[in-house]
Amino acid sequence: MVNIQWYPGHMNKARNQLEDKMNLIDVIVEVLDARIPQSSRNPMIEKLVGSKPHLIILNKADLADPVMTKRWQKKFTTKGKFVMALDSLHNTNMQVLVKMIKKAAAAKIEKLQQKGASSPVIRVAIAGIPNCGKSTIINRLVGRNVTQVGNKPGVTKGQNWLKTADNIQILDTPGILWPKFEDQTVGLKLAALGAIKDTIFSADDVALFLLAKLRKHYLNDLIKFARTSKEEIQNINDTDLLLALTEEYGMRDDYDRFSMYLLQRLRKGKIGRVTLDRI
Repeated sequence: MVNIQWYPGHMNKARNQLEDKMNLIDVIVEVLDARIPQSSRNPMIEKLVGSKPHLIILNKADLADPVMTKRWQKKFTTKGKFVMALDSLHNTNMQVLVKMIKKAAAAKIEKLQQKGASSPVIRVAIAGIPNCGKSTIINRLVGRNVTQVGNKPGVTKGQNWLKTADNIQILDTPGILWPKFEDQTVGLKLAALGAIKDTIFSADDVALFLLAKLRKHYLNDLIKFARTSKEEIQNINDTDLLLALTEEYGMRDDYDRFSMYLLQRLRKGKIGRVTLDRI
């Protein structure tokens, strides 16, 4: 099994800073990638949550398998946890998100109102792995581009407090991974969807992993992408399929280049609505 690990120093610093500010936080909003809901859950964030109200967002739901998204919503919804699917890029369900945040903070809002606050302010920390869409969500909530957005991990470096028109103060945090992936398939899934820098891993290793997943769960999408037949897909192994696709897409024998192209197509939803974490 391929060994993928990535935990640069700024992530450890960000984790410590978030921990230091937890006493100021009323609601933790954890942003997951809807295509890998389990693999994108940072166990360190779960520990920081403790007994605080916890809202889980399955972001990029427009790119994920809708059947799987509903199943993951049901699985994550437990006492004290609020869960919703979101397409932050296209600005859908953002008012639902605001209402969900206030619902999670209902006890704190009531307490502040009893003390005489006419417009109580709720402090929210938005946290998650790199490249899961946190910055886009924050920009939507604030109503303007206050955080830098990128399609690669590590764009946000510092922590900032930001205000919204809905009496919500947001702590923007950098994407945080954890020191060691106990299950290496987690590393492969994170790499496939852009949560790990592309220079950290070999693209062909991740591409082979992806082809096996597509063959098993999304065969029709794979057939369409491969421009071939079901019989040809079934009669070829993943390595030979990678080589055949490299040639089919005009890259001759440059399978490293094609492997990265395949991953980019996946990340943009051009292969289909794919969820790699299954229930």
